[in-house]
Amino acid sequence: MIILIIGMLCLGSWANTYKAAGSRARFELYYYDFAIGTIVAALIFALTFGSLGWDGFSFLDDLRNAGKRQDLWAFLAGCIFNLGSMLLLGSISITGMSVAFPISMGLAVTIGTIWAYVANPSGNLLLLAAGCFCLLVAVVVDGLAFKAHSMNKLLTLAQQGKTKSTKKNFNGKGIFLAVVSGFLMGGFHPLLEMARESEIGLGPYSVAFVFASGIVFSTFVYNLFFMNLPVAGKVLDFGEYFRGSGRSHLFGIGGGMIWITGTLAIFVGARAEGAALVNPAVAAALGHGAIVLSALWGLIVWKEFEGGDSRVKAFVTAMLVMLVVGLLLVSVSPLYVVK
Repeated sequence: MIILIIGMLCLGSWANTYKAAGSRARFELYYYDFAIGTIVAALIFALTFGSLGWDGFSFLDDLRNAGKRQDLWAFLAGCIFNLGSMLLLGSISITGMSVAFPISMGLAVTIGTIWAYVANPSGNLLLLAAGCFCLLVAVVVDGLAFKAHSMNKLLTLAQQGKTKSTKKNFNGKGIFLAVVSGFLMGGFHPLLEMARESEIGLGPYSVAFVFASGIVFSTFVYNLFFMNLPVAGKVLDFGEYFRGSGRSHLFGIGGGMIWITGTLAIFVGARAEGAALVNPAVAAALGHGAIVLSALWGLIVWKEFEGGDSRVKAFVTAMLVMLVVGLLLVSVSPLYVVK
């Protein structure tokens, strides 16, 4: 339970390091450090916690025992996840955590739930369907809240004479990035499951290391695109990375280390057996809780909807309620199987 709670806190909080890096931080440059942080932390955990115990089976033994296909599935899962994660961070740079996370991860949970049910029908279908519906409503309402808030800010700027344009042009790029991110985030789980199944499957520490290796490799590939066709701002060259401040590099590395800590905690918690086994519904709820936590960070700490009118506040409240209800319904569905 403690490990799963740590996982929830880390997965719901890592993006704060990007926000804390400052408004001038570009996510493309931040992500190089993020990728470095993931592989360094994954290796440290693997060579310490992943090599302790009484069975004499270390992290390196686990890697040698794993099949080549399992290695490939974990590596590809890391590459697919990483594109979704970079798009998520690009969306955060435009919309904020309280918009990007609920939209991206709400869709990811919905898609992942559908994938899991098609592959292995289990759980209460009615609860699963109701939960997915609530999550989709939360996604739509969150998008409406951001649009209404953006329009209000444009109108205020026009009234104050701080912008020459009086047109209410809404840029939906951030929403679009979050939606695409959600589809990618929800699609890598089958590969990860194939990497961990069977007698020659990867254990939690080795799968985290191979997964992180896919993140590092694909970061350099994807960033060729993002830096030359940026989401926002000017075109970047790689030299900009070395001109960044030590503070921004530390935040990026810290973000990657926090994220891999949370991911590994979920992997390890899911492998608990016997008396250490946590109720599956509780474990799922804790994992999903990271989405709500990240939204609350954006709303309470970073005040991303500050100054919103009553309509915006109503949208945000409805989003949080539907998000929590949807995640709870999906989480408890295995407990109410209709026989």
